[in-house]
Amino acid sequence: MAACSHHSSGQPPVTASPAQLEAAGAMFHALRDPARLRLLVLLSQGERCVTELVEFEQAKLGSVSARLKVLYAARLVKRRREAKHVFYALADEHVVTLLQSVLTHAAEQAHPASS
Repeated sequence: MAACSHHSSGQPPVTASPAQLEAAGAMFHALRDPARLRLLVLLSQGERCVTELVEFEQAKLGSVSARLKVLYAARLVKRRREAKHVFYALADEHVVTLLQSVLTHAAEQAHPASS
């Protein structure tokens, strides 16, 4: 059986440690839920308190808090407390870039048929 030949994309190969793959897997798992993605899109516009996020989602506090907990555990958002309010924001510019890339890729047309 002949070996498959591959074509270089011209880009350097991606390398990752097992720990990086584990962390990336957790991030992609967190991004799997459209409701969590909606929260990230809203947070891309700036920091918000949990009350604002609940109003935006028109959901129960417990549901929004659970989504935020997953995003926080995946290091996609950061939080800070101010008196009785908890504020969330995207963790850093990497998350903005990731979100933009994923949404742009999702908007592209399906793959053409393989030849």
